[in-house]
Order: sequence, then C-alpha cells, then structure tokens
Amino acid sequence: MSDSALHNLIAATRATLEQVAAQFAPAAFASSMAAEDMVLTDLILRNKLQDGISIFTLETGRLHAETVGMLDRIRATYGYDVAAYRPQPEAIEAYVRDHGANAFYDSVDLRKECCRIRKMEPLNRALQGKRAWITGQRRAQSVTRATLDVQERDKAHGMEKFNPLADWSEEDVWNYLRAFDVPYNPLHDQGYPSIGCEPCTRAIQPGEDIRAGRWWWENPESKECGLHVVDGKLVRIKPHAPA
Repeated sequence: MSDSALHNLIAATRATLEQVAAQFAPAAFASSMAAEDMVLTDLILRNKLQDGISIFTLETGRLHAETVGMLDRIRATYGYDVAAYRPQPEAIEAYVRDHGANAFYDSVDLRKECCRIRKMEPLNRALQGKRAWITGQRRAQSVTRATLDVQERDKAHGMEKFNPLADWSEEDVWNYLRAFDVPYNPLHDQGYPSIGCEPCTRAIQPGEDIRAGRWWWENPESKECGLHVVDGKLVRIKPHAPA
C-alpha cells in the first residue's frame, strides 16, 4: 500500500473514532493489546479521544506474561492506565472443580464455557453504562469475520458496536505500527500473529492462516470465544471424535 493510501485509511479510521467519541460517549474500546488493538490504542490516545472512549482489557488469568506486560508499556508510552477486568474467582473455581483446569481442550462446549467465564462475563461488566463499544476485528483475520461491518448493532448488549479496522490488512497494521513507533506485544516477533490466552494460543508456521494458532485443535468455523457472536451467526460444531 502506498503512503497516500495508508494516510487515507488512517484518516477514515480516525473519523470513525471521532464519531464514536462525539456521538456515542461514553464508549469503550475492548483491547487484547495485540497488534490491531495497539493501532486503535495509539489513534485514540494520540488524538486525545479518551474522554469519550475509555480503554479496557479482559485479564483472563491465563494470558502470556508478555501480554500482561503491555499494560506497563502503554502506561509508560502514553501515561494511560488501561482498565483490567478479571473473571469472578468463584466461577473459575467451580469450572476447575467440575471439569479440570484445562478442560477447554476436551470439547468446543467446554472451551466456550471457559471463554464465557473468563471473557464474556467480564466484558458484560466492562460495558455496563456504555453506549457503544469498539473492537480491533478485521475481515481478513478469519472466515468467521469475512462479512464484518465497520458499524453494527450489538443486540446482545443493546448498543452500537464499531470495528474501525474492518478494512485493514495485516500489512496495513504493521505499516502503521512502524510508521508511528507504536509499542507492540513481543510475541508477534515469535510467530504469534494472533494472541489470546496462553494455553489456547500457539505460534504458527509459514503459510498458515494468521489465526491458525488460536484454538488450533478446533475447526475454523468454531474459532471464536463468543465475544462477537450475535444471533447465532457462527456455526457451533461438535468436537472432534477421539482418534
């Protein structure tokens, strides 16, 4: 992409964020602190939109140390404290007691239940009192996001949802990070283009899909945590039969 094309893409994304801050405040940006989300973090804070758009992350208790360390790097770079929402301890204890600490490997349903406890319930708390929320999702990330819109109605939470990077490619993301010297998760340099919880994320091999390292034991159609599932858009599959 040329410099002018990237400039136009940045301008359009900034305009979306400015619209959210002006028309939908209080809004919140849900950051995983991965590459895409650092683009949005930089755009929000560089353009001083944090009064209308707060930034939070879901600290699941199973994140890589490098991911958690991004909280300090954001604070050091921008002077901004990202709010961390954590799962309810009693829910974690009940899941481990009933199923085991790593039961998410056993079936799609148990994995989604783990995601519900560690991500979806904290997300619901983070969005309380908000009029809109923002994500770093891109169409090019996976088959489950191929029809992603920049703005959509989140019926589950009763608010508008914005995906300002929907049109961005992987190359666009990295061109931005380099152009503006934005800090990013060091796991990206170790073969992790997509980063989630540590036991559910692996590095990928050359030529693999960029989200191949997320829940790699499942079929592509099920590879969502549930944060972005509305009205049953994603196919729920049965777990693989034992070999």
